[in-house]
Amino acid sequence: MAVNYQTEVAIKQHRIPKQGLHVTYSRDPPKKPLGSGGPIKKAERCIGHNEPFLVLNGDIFADVDYRELLKVHQEKKAVATIALYEVKDPTRYGAAKLAKGNRIEKFVEKPSRRTAPSNLINAGAYILSPEIFHYIPKKRTVSIEREVFTQLAEEGLLYGCTFNGLWMDIGKPEDYLQINKNLLDSSTDQQPKCKIGKNSIIKTPVSFDKGVSIGEKSVIGPYVVLGRNVNIENNVHIEESMILSEVFISSSSTLEGAIIGDGVVIGKRVKIGKGCIVGDHARINNNVELAEGVSVCPAKEISESVLTPKCIT
Repeated sequence: MAVNYQTEVAIKQHRIPKQGLHVTYSRDPPKKPLGSGGPIKKAERCIGHNEPFLVLNGDIFADVDYRELLKVHQEKKAVATIALYEVKDPTRYGAAKLAKGNRIEKFVEKPSRRTAPSNLINAGAYILSPEIFHYIPKKRTVSIEREVFTQLAEEGLLYGCTFNGLWMDIGKPEDYLQINKNLLDSSTDQQPKCKIGKNSIIKTPVSFDKGVSIGEKSVIGPYVVLGRNVNIENNVHIEESMILSEVFISSSSTLEGAIIGDGVVIGKRVKIGKGCIVGDHARINNNVELAEGVSVCPAKEISESVLTPKCIT
């Protein structure tokens, strides 16, 4: 399997004994952006040339039938086969015009309303044959959508497979929070098993991992996910937020509609507004307010309030 995020291929290999699987991953940051196609080319040596392979975008949540996608790919002897999903507005994505026999006769990346060939969009899941490597130049940024798929469509070698299951782009914070709300709504286990202090209230739906501890007189929920070993002190209010693992939230703090990364420390009487993102291992000191839409990069320490939307680097 290849993943199409921008990476410099510094290869490490591990064996997972129980499954007997090899996992090859890229570790180091790229020296320059490689686009969506460059990393696939970089991974050519690892992938090999013997059989088709699956490429997935990392910012989608989807219920794709990969067996059906592979079946179409093999039947049509395609170089690339794209999972396609119908949306109301195709302008944020790549749109395809599907001809008879599942062939994509036109592909346009992020079209305008006027130029969109249809409402069928690239759902971020592809089956690619090894021939794809001939279409991706070496050592430069390559857009597989704008450069490769358009050429394959012209040559009659690009195919599509539509599906009607769950699909959501989670590349924006509000979309990421929304899919978690959808999943919480569908969850049957609404009784978290954790240490909950006196007079605290849990408003379902919520989901808590192991090792969560909540102090007294706190209100958690609805639509809150707490990762492993999250520690919440007294009189804390959290709603519609994602709190990842090993986070410490001090007394009298309020979080609404926020995404908090691993290992973050939040001080006392902190207020974090809607759409805020706090990167891994950041520290938000006492009495700080983060207004709506503020982003804090990993490992940053914030000692003063930020009252306008911005990214703190």
